[in-house]
Amino acid sequence: MTDTLDQLRGALLEDVSKAENLEALDAVRVAALGKKGRITAEMKNLGGLDPEARKQRGQELNQLKGEVAEAINARKVAFEDAALNEQLEAERIDVSLPIRPEEMGRLHPISQTWDEIVAIFGEMGFTVADGPEIEDDFHNFTALNIPAEHPARQEHDTFYLQGEDGQIDYNSVLRTHTSTVQIRTMQNEQPPIRIIAPGRTYRSDSDMTHTPMFSQVEALVIDKNTHFGHLKGCLQDFLDAFFEVKDLPLRFRASYFPFTEPSAEVDIGCSRKDGTLKIGEGDDWLEILGSGMVHPNVIKACGLDPEEYQGFAFGMGIERIAMLKYGIPDLRTFFDADMRWLKHHGFLPLEAASLIRGLRP
Repeated sequence: MTDTLDQLRGALLEDVSKAENLEALDAVRVAALGKKGRITAEMKNLGGLDPEARKQRGQELNQLKGEVAEAINARKVAFEDAALNEQLEAERIDVSLPIRPEEMGRLHPISQTWDEIVAIFGEMGFTVADGPEIEDDFHNFTALNIPAEHPARQEHDTFYLQGEDGQIDYNSVLRTHTSTVQIRTMQNEQPPIRIIAPGRTYRSDSDMTHTPMFSQVEALVIDKNTHFGHLKGCLQDFLDAFFEVKDLPLRFRASYFPFTEPSAEVDIGCSRKDGTLKIGEGDDWLEILGSGMVHPNVIKACGLDPEEYQGFAFGMGIERIAMLKYGIPDLRTFFDADMRWLKHHGFLPLEAASLIRGLRP
């Protein structure tokens, strides 16, 4: 009886080793272990044996069954490894070959505009400052002279984070402006200060001209002698360079911001004819940014003496000026991830914006 099992073992293992592919191997598995397989047939004969012989025969058949199953699995893994190696070989890429003649990617208009802003202000002696996007009440509101009853503090305008107790934490907010970077800079650096703070900001608003997340750049100058004339000159130089219009008409309108005094909205000259906006010509005006002299309360809140230091600040939406410069009518398209739109409005990425070589590569 042992000789018979040895012969069966040899025959089945030989069949496994001779299987040329996974299909043949599966046929061997069915022939050996299936419902009508050879080992299954031997199992069915156990009922005619006496108890001792049945026990021994059953153990031997189970051992044989395990050996055959293990051999089949090992052979299956070998086939799968061979197939994977063949696939990898077929798909191998020779990195030493020249690149494929595929179209170059494009810089998003926001990235391009961001680079242009940094290039212009960099030539004017400004440095780039950064800060956290999750802020506390002091840096986002209190230090900026924003009163407790101001609408900007309300939940319908501002995103507050949830505390550990599941309740709204009014001291943890997604920053509503990059003015928070101005506060941190004045707290950590001694004047003279000349920075710009580009970054993402968040407000609870969404339509054709507003999104819950948008990009903003703010500028801050603090020293002992800066006055409103310096603010006007700085904005004139920046807007001339950005819109590439010499002596771009500017108009300053008195306004109110809690963090500046005096404050002014800044308009640029333009014309609107037949639905086309042209910057720098015509007798119409377009509001573009807010500005003013830094409020003494803000300077004092940052640990500086407002009797000794003064300065100016201004801020604008990066998406807004990008829309004006590049003729993009809908703010929402900036965030649609539409490759056709990016192909049309995007920029070649190989050369950074520079006033020397030109803002647009």
